[in-house]
Amino acid sequence: MAGVQDKIAIVTGGADGMGAATCRIFAERGATVVITDVKEEVGAKLAAEIGGGSVFKKLNVASEQDWIDVVAFTMEKFGRIDALVNNAGIIHFCDIENMAEADFDRVLAVNVKGPMLGMKHAGKVMKKAGKGAIVNISSIDGYRGPNALGAYVASKWALRGLTKTAATEYGPYGVRVNSVHPGGVNTVMGNPANKGANTVDEDYELVPLQRVGAPREIGEASVFLCSDEASYITGAELLVDGGWKSAVYHKGLPGYPPAR
Repeated sequence: MAGVQDKIAIVTGGADGMGAATCRIFAERGATVVITDVKEEVGAKLAAEIGGGSVFKKLNVASEQDWIDVVAFTMEKFGRIDALVNNAGIIHFCDIENMAEADFDRVLAVNVKGPMLGMKHAGKVMKKAGKGAIVNISSIDGYRGPNALGAYVASKWALRGLTKTAATEYGPYGVRVNSVHPGGVNTVMGNPANKGANTVDEDYELVPLQRVGAPREIGEASVFLCSDEASYITGAELLVDGGWKSAVYHKGLPGYPPAR
């Protein structure tokens, strides 16, 4: 299987968390990664660690000029872009009634405008080459509406829809665009209190797999969708959520509460 061997991949928010896990998997499978993030020191250290010609390039995903620079840098250094994982994202907890306009705009700038700009500029290169794969990291919250997460939910629903349009527009040129929808993941965003493995799993007892996800489990899904083995998959939504979206437990009926 060809997988992602020798591919050139750009990963946003690649310095830590799910992004770093994704970068490591790409490198392990023989790809070269352009790790992008605003965290320069951490990102450069990761590039040196995974090796294989991988490099770090600073990127504020909400800046179109930064995207132009990253794409130009990648083309000058490697001559092509085979894959893009739009992983960078932020969260903000606040009810709608008290939402500050600036906070709403900030979340959408990173979580929606950022991937749009990535698809615009990297997609243009892929379109010209007649091949490529783009993965947008949405969320289980791109399917539902939990309280106090209005800005985040709006961004993830938007990215889910934007992925569909991009798949339609780029498909005729051999470029595939898909979205990945994680559930709870054991990262700084998903586990801000830094609970231990057993303790954090207790928060997921009503999820069928009864545990939080690992960053690498999300990375595996993203790398698969960028691989040659996913060559006929585009416009798809891949839930990597431990069954969270499908879970509906009813008290008093068989199977509830689930045994731990």
